[in-house]
Amino acid sequence: MNTLKTTFLLTALTLILVFFGKALGGNGGMMMALIIAGIMNAVSYWFSDKIVLKMYGAREVTETEAPRLYGITRQLAMKANLPMPKIYIISGMSPNAFATGRNPQHAAVAATEGILKMLNDEELEGVMAHELAHVGNRDILISSIVATIAGAISMLANMAQFAAMFGGRDRERGGNPMVMIAMAIIAPIAAMLVQMAISRSREYQADDYGARICGKPLALASALKKLHMGVAAIPMEANAATAHMFIVSPLTGGGLMSLFSTHPPMKERVKRLEELSRRIF
Repeated sequence: MNTLKTTFLLTALTLILVFFGKALGGNGGMMMALIIAGIMNAVSYWFSDKIVLKMYGAREVTETEAPRLYGITRQLAMKANLPMPKIYIISGMSPNAFATGRNPQHAAVAATEGILKMLNDEELEGVMAHELAHVGNRDILISSIVATIAGAISMLANMAQFAAMFGGRDRERGGNPMVMIAMAIIAPIAAMLVQMAISRSREYQADDYGARICGKPLALASALKKLHMGVAAIPMEANAATAHMFIVSPLTGGGLMSLFSTHPPMKERVKRLEELSRRIF
């Protein structure tokens, strides 16, 4: 269901780009925005692992330096039939973890010092299984495609605002500047909502697949509850652009802001894992 949902949302995002681009910039403007956004996100895709690991001061560790984390991850990688990823540790007591890398052969998983102290072995196993699920599902590639389309829509929106304010040509053709401005505001918001929905769908899928890898859905559910409280108690200085990578959002916000959240509601994630445990395990 999550795969179908992702496909549907990607189609919706593409349609927003096509209709918005056609209306504002024609085929030429749409293609130009898509190419520029594609180049920007291709660079991010190829170098995202190095960029984000450096951003959070992550250091690569060996099995000797982190035998517990290394051993758990290696065992899970074997279960999931994935190459052993590089292991990184991030200084700081805010409990969290993420996976990065353009494909399973170039993957890395990073965990904070806080998560290693907070979770027991089974809970840590659930978290690492979740991160390996992201690697196996190639979520970095999916998020890069989504970011490319959403970025193109944002560029078209900027073009539309500029044209509405300074584009005499459009006025001569009878174009309504107010309509252009309205479209330039609505389209990026719609794209962002779809982008966040795709991110939430991938988190549900990683929870499900990760629980199946480790065979302990309740351990992952317990870890998520602890991490949710831990992040609230010890906030992390995180960049909003990378918040979607973490197993638990390092950013806080409720109410209307939940629409723009990169992560599903914690109660729903825990509920699904508990149902999975009753149904299969």
